[in-house]
Amino acid sequence: MSGTLNKVMLIGHLGDDVKVTYFEGGGSIGRFPLATNETYTNRQSGERVTNTEWHNIVVRNKAAEICEKYLSKGDKLYVEGRLKTRQWQGEDGNTRYTTEIQVTDFTFLTNKADSAGASIPMQNQNSGSQQPTSAPQTYNKPTEQSPLSQDADDDLPF
Repeated sequence: MSGTLNKVMLIGHLGDDVKVTYFEGGGSIGRFPLATNETYTNRQSGERVTNTEWHNIVVRNKAAEICEKYLSKGDKLYVEGRLKTRQWQGEDGNTRYTTEIQVTDFTFLTNKADSAGASIPMQNQNSGSQQPTSAPQTYNKPTEQSPLSQDADDDLPF
């Protein structure tokens, strides 16, 4: 195989509320921790053991605003994206590193209608109107349309 792949899929719970930073050009970036758990039974003692792994999640622009508005600590979320490692100089002069999940798609798995007594309004991208919906909610990063899909009025039988 000559190509490479950098893809991550996680289902976990938010460890904190989404923190969004807004920039002058209208862009925004949201960050939050996501916890995933592995549970097994210890063969020696017979007790149940849970290991938690923490992931640094990064969402950008409209996705960051949606996450900030509808997600809160403890909510269950599916994220899909890619790994990115950043480095910077710490205050002590040492080089620091962090690995993040740069999100491309996500789905809300916590039903807000059950937990808050109301449904989540998601904006319909086609009409611009708001309509009430319930979880799971999905956001897919817009992608460029392929040349093959531009001819929607063709005479293909399928």
